[in-house]
Amino acid sequence: MTDFGFTLSRSSALDLSKADTRLYEKLCSLSPDARTCMGCGSCSATCTAGPYSGMSLRKVILGLQRGQDVRPMLKGCMLCGKCTMVCPRGINTRQLILNLCRIYD
Repeated sequence: MTDFGFTLSRSSALDLSKADTRLYEKLCSLSPDARTCMGCGSCSATCTAGPYSGMSLRKVILGLQRGQDVRPMLKGCMLCGKCTMVCPRGINTRQLILNLCRIYD
């Protein structure tokens, strides 16, 4: 067999049936708006802290849905409210982030 210098990578597929979504469900009970997020990324695009701290509300919500720990991203939020102003669904993102911080405390 000829060696082309390539190897197979490990699969990056997530098994979402095994994801622990309790934090996401708790967030949705406190802020029902979390379920209306369509993941468009408008909030992340306007985030002042995003380029410097890695904060992305879209990634936070997606991470919670996948059962991941999103605590490090929340620390980068300045609660400026720009994300709330540009959200096409009118989600109160500031309240959503505050509720998430309360859940983790």
